[in-house]
Amino acid sequence: MIERRDGHARMRALQVVVAVIFLVIAGRLAYLQLFDPRYDDLAKGNVLRHVVQYAPRGEVFDRNGEYLVQSRECYDLMVIYSELDRGGFDTAQLCGVAGITREKLERELASARMRPRAPRLVANFIPKEAKLRFDEFNLNGFYTVYRTVRQYPRKVGGNLLGYVREVSPEMLRRYPSYRAGEYVGMSGVESAYEPVLRGRNGVKIQEIDTHGAIKGSYMEGRYDSVPEPGRSIVCTIDARLQLFAEELMRSKVGAVVAIEPSTGEILVMVSSPTYDPDELVGRERGNNYMEMLGNKRRPLFNRAVSSPYPPGSTFKLVQGLIGLQEGVLTPAQRYACHEGYQVGRLRLRCHRHASPVDLRGAVATSCNAYFCYVFRDILDNPRYGSVKTGFDHWKEYVESFGFGRRLGSDFLGEKNGYVPDRAFYDRVYRGSWNSLTVLSLSIGQGELGCTPLQMANLAAIVANRGYYYIPHIVKQIEGQDSIDRRFYEKHYTGVDSRHFEPIVEGMWRGVNTDGVGGTSRLAELKGYDVCGKTGTAQNPHGQDHSTFLSFAPKDNPRIAISVYVENGGFGASTALPIASLIEEYYLTDTIRRPWLLDMVKNKQIYYPAYAK
Repeated sequence: MIERRDGHARMRALQVVVAVIFLVIAGRLAYLQLFDPRYDDLAKGNVLRHVVQYAPRGEVFDRNGEYLVQSRECYDLMVIYSELDRGGFDTAQLCGVAGITREKLERELASARMRPRAPRLVANFIPKEAKLRFDEFNLNGFYTVYRTVRQYPRKVGGNLLGYVREVSPEMLRRYPSYRAGEYVGMSGVESAYEPVLRGRNGVKIQEIDTHGAIKGSYMEGRYDSVPEPGRSIVCTIDARLQLFAEELMRSKVGAVVAIEPSTGEILVMVSSPTYDPDELVGRERGNNYMEMLGNKRRPLFNRAVSSPYPPGSTFKLVQGLIGLQEGVLTPAQRYACHEGYQVGRLRLRCHRHASPVDLRGAVATSCNAYFCYVFRDILDNPRYGSVKTGFDHWKEYVESFGFGRRLGSDFLGEKNGYVPDRAFYDRVYRGSWNSLTVLSLSIGQGELGCTPLQMANLAAIVANRGYYYIPHIVKQIEGQDSIDRRFYEKHYTGVDSRHFEPIVEGMWRGVNTDGVGGTSRLAELKGYDVCGKTGTAQNPHGQDHSTFLSFAPKDNPRIAISVYVENGGFGASTALPIASLIEEYYLTDTIRRPWLLDMVKNKQIYYPAYAK
């Protein structure tokens, strides 16, 4: 009896629950049908067109407010196949306005037919004038989408500024925040500062009738969103100086980097050969890109931050500084040079100059023998007990100057360069090696590889007497009070500042003093106390490489520069004149030596490695 009563109660409870659920569902359905307009609005989605409002990318200025990169107006021509006029349209007229062939139009329409309700791109980069003509035709199914495209008023800095292209399917899979049809920075500033320059797209929802004609904005624009333009950037580059440097490097292979020592701001960055950045914009971008890829001189490769060159004699500055810090060298110490350094059958040659020389004279005359002595004294220092331990300490000093590692600039393509370690020589020589085995390092040869950016940074370090700011390419970002804090921090080398004075004096003598056999005499600018160091790097593929680093003025320096010219021969013959002219133009705002300018522009260099 009790069990029958409990079963009856459970049945009644279940009936109540079912009744309540039914009433809730019925009430919700009634509300949706009688009061809530949302589903009625969504049903209209069949006659709505969502048009992307592409955000203009941020513009790029040079340090003086001059445009380096602008965004100009252009349009994409789109088609929705299901909305085309059944009676056809004038294809010749459309092709003429869009600037495409009939074959291209037919291909795009055939593709659009596969997904008749989806928008399909027919032609891009349509100028405003053509868009206005198209609007007069009032062709159903076709419409235009506003967007911007990059243009370069100065036509400089191809490798520096980089380029943009449409996102690929692979990138769409990796970066869900992008949509098909968007453009993304692929190199240079465009890539490094993509989040800043990109902006945010908007959307405009249009209501259309059954014939494809636009009736107006859906719900009075309630669901539209306005695009947010990308933020502008002020670069550290001096556009006028950049253009001048590119002209000097025309027909040459190599790189130029100039830095403001007091800030680390990059004034010039040239990789040669370069390209007109407008060549990677528009419908011919693909053809131009493939042509550049096939060019043996690799114009798309940024040698300034990526090419590990042997530094040659410019590296002697580092050897001298390490020797002073280690106490194995004094500025007054003299070594004899008999046109080279010789131990047994091993000989490193040197050019003829006064002998013996002290440290200042060795820097001024670029004496090979002197720095062979210094390098061996560093490695053979008795307090370390072994050459290998001395080598480890030498490597630590070298790395403190920014070699063998990335400096941390805001350039994504920056490479490490290369400084060999003990393990490398142990592998090569099976553990049996000494200071003579690696003697070529003393004059910046052997396995050393340094990027032009690292060498320009060395010039800035000497100019600052022992420290540097991380070189960077961006000075200011719209909407931000400052750039990344790391660019304001001083980075000190392992050498005390007091040891830099004799090195600076030697660089100054090499440029400004008659009768000492200085290798940098051609770099003299009266009244500006230029300091410089030439370098000639051995090259197994043709003539030696030419390099030169410099800063000016000697006190309170305003510019530090490195020039590297492949197959350019002696440092004084090719790299020095280029660097000196750039310094002259920057410091004096003019060129006082037109004969030197003509000499640089007319110099012909043979490049066997790039010969066709």
